[in-house]
Amino acid sequence: MHISIINGPNLNLLGKREPEWYGSRSFDSFLPELRADFSTHQIDYFQSNDEGQLIDRLQLDGFTCDGILINAGGYTHTSIALGDTLAAVACPVVEVHISHPHRREPFRHVSFLSAHCVGLVTGFGLDSYHLALKGLLSHLSALGDAKKR
Repeated sequence: MHISIINGPNLNLLGKREPEWYGSRSFDSFLPELRADFSTHQIDYFQSNDEGQLIDRLQLDGFTCDGILINAGGYTHTSIALGDTLAAVACPVVEVHISHPHRREPFRHVSFLSAHCVGLVTGFGLDSYHLALKGLLSHLSALGDAKKR
């Protein structure tokens, strides 16, 4: 399977930013481990602080990949445009959050993305990506099994 991980604003600061919420490890140090754990799959990675670049990447990967994991950071709670893009893409998407938004400020309780995703994983630190990828692969497998019937 070809999977794309798309991270939004400030996720390039993991390991430096608010370790009480996001831990002390960078995503760059975590990604090789994730790829090794899922070595039979191609995992692409993209991060941007720019909403337009995230939309462009979703439009590209949403029609060329088998699935997407997205952590849109703060755009989760503000971007109708990202939600509209997720509604338009062809592949399934899982929303991922390192922290648990519902244990945080009330404005983080709203997601403009969730309604367009097949699943949501929050609150398990960087392990949220492992769990989300397992869920996405299970979803894709079930879709494949349904097509065989």
